[in-house]
Amino acid sequence: MERVSVSAEARAALTTFLTMAYILVVNPTLLGGAIQIEGVDLFGELLAATALAAAAGSILMGVLGRHPFALAPGMGLNAYFAFEIVGARGIPWQTALGAVFLSGCLFLILSVTGVRGLVARAIPEALQHGVVAGIGLFLLHLGLQAAGVVVDNPATLVALGDVTAPGVWLLLLGLAVAVPLQARGVSWALLAGMGVVTAVAIVTGQPVWQGAALSAPAGGWIQAPAWPTHLIGALDLSGALSLGLLDVVFVFLFVDFFDTTGTLLGLARRTGALDEEGQLTRARGAFSADAIATAFGAIVGTSTTTSYIESAAGVEAGGRTGLTAVFVGLLFLASLLIWPLFAAVPGAATAPVLVLVGLSMLGSLGRVDWDDRAAAVSAGLAAIVMPLTYSIANGISAGILTWVLLNLLSGRRERVHPLMFALAVLLVVRYAWMAGG
Repeated sequence: MERVSVSAEARAALTTFLTMAYILVVNPTLLGGAIQIEGVDLFGELLAATALAAAAGSILMGVLGRHPFALAPGMGLNAYFAFEIVGARGIPWQTALGAVFLSGCLFLILSVTGVRGLVARAIPEALQHGVVAGIGLFLLHLGLQAAGVVVDNPATLVALGDVTAPGVWLLLLGLAVAVPLQARGVSWALLAGMGVVTAVAIVTGQPVWQGAALSAPAGGWIQAPAWPTHLIGALDLSGALSLGLLDVVFVFLFVDFFDTTGTLLGLARRTGALDEEGQLTRARGAFSADAIATAFGAIVGTSTTTSYIESAAGVEAGGRTGLTAVFVGLLFLASLLIWPLFAAVPGAATAPVLVLVGLSMLGSLGRVDWDDRAAAVSAGLAAIVMPLTYSIANGISAGILTWVLLNLLSGRRERVHPLMFALAVLLVVRYAWMAGG
């Protein structure tokens, strides 16, 4: 048995934490547009909810799965939560949190009963890659929109914004810092980009903090944790159980399920944690940790918690056991003591992160067999429909429906799993029901 070096695991944990610490700013920024209480500034509470969910998930992964993989609220699903569920559809954020909690419970059932493998085999690999790429395009669009590069236009729907505006050149500055560091393999490249943009915005007094220059927060830069007192237990389960929100629960479950599956398998290849059949060792514990963290995150007030591919940085730095994940969780807890420093990061500094994370997810399209027309069309439509309709749910639906339809019309019925056929029927009923009001 390989001897565990506590110091090596601690260094790996610090590397992973620095690589994914951007989520402490990006997640509250995205969710802050949806989770609102009149007269209350919830940024600190949302940051605390993010840190608590990341800490719980990472520690659970270390204890139950015994893998060096960290967890935190997932990119893409937080945007789906904020912009589509609460923003576009007008569903109360408490009800949306209830849907996240239910998806976590369903994920846990799938994990502990072994049904996870059956479901994973039902969804074609091409569609999984298309969904990942679609979420990447969605994040890329949000980043460009946040920086003012892309603006709305009544004639063309979208257009180029004012390229001389502060948000645009701050985005370019963030990219100019982060991309070369990424090319050199620096694990904290995204964090560095955010830090430089924040520093420049502060020094030059740019009006990127809700239209004004930064001012010191009341109470100073180092304060006691801003516990999410307005968020803990605010989820509405009864509302989430309504028929109209079943599709929301499904999307949360679908994306988390396959994002986690792909992430954990990819990370396990780096650590040698795959068995003879190419499956993750201690998979039940690892997936259960992810599911429990999602349910816990909903209770404390944040969107779906999932495994982070940034954990690969810690793996490369020597992380091999669950001790790395536990240390990452402790670092997230420690971040609660300096939350006002994270609050000083403007939305303009998160735009480069959204752009680069989104671009990194587009590589999934390269794994699609483009000579297989059914696979190409379903994956391609799943990817492009998401940003164009501002809906992850619509992208997934387009992919499922076209996969089933094209294979049936091509006489390749054997490629359509019964579960996929059932999902297609339910989606047709759902859209017919929506069309009928």
